[in-house]
Amino acid sequence: MPSILEGFLMSYGWSGEKVRLVPLDSERHFENALRWINDPEITQWTLTGDFPLSRLAEEEWFERVMRPNEKEVVFAVETLEGEHIGFSGLHQINWRHGTAMTATLIGRKELWGKGYGTDAVRVRTRHAFEVLGLRLLISEVLDGNIASLKMLLKAGYQEVGRIPRRYWKRGAYRDAILLVIERPVE
Repeated sequence: MPSILEGFLMSYGWSGEKVRLVPLDSERHFENALRWINDPEITQWTLTGDFPLSRLAEEEWFERVMRPNEKEVVFAVETLEGEHIGFSGLHQINWRHGTAMTATLIGRKELWGKGYGTDAVRVRTRHAFEVLGLRLLISEVLDGNIASLKMLLKAGYQEVGRIPRRYWKRGAYRDAILLVIERPVE
């Protein structure tokens, strides 16, 4: 019986207006991942980045997510010219219910606020709905992360609620803002 992910990886990736989501390649994407995840400015609003991440720990994560599995799909985000600028993924995939948690990180700070993240989210959403057949994507944003909130809303997500004081981040408990996007009903 073929795996649900058989034939999933493409050498060219999924393209949007500004970015292409491509399979992870440790030779092309690892060093940026290690640098970005240890940059306090980049991880200011993420649930990681408060403890230094060693090369070994990042290598183990890379090895795990580069292998096809049925619980998560992680892409490198590249410009259409092939420059690596971030990561975007579907996590905690639940095939029975057609849901997944989502996350995007743009590590190239000079590209923040220029639409690259929004385009990556749109491409990832299209892939999740049209290729994987998922029906509902869920994101959490820490209260105060205005850029990610705007990015998700611009890409079609809707705020559906808050969990008060859900996460400790940089000196305070912060609300988690819950956002969803549903596949259009046909």
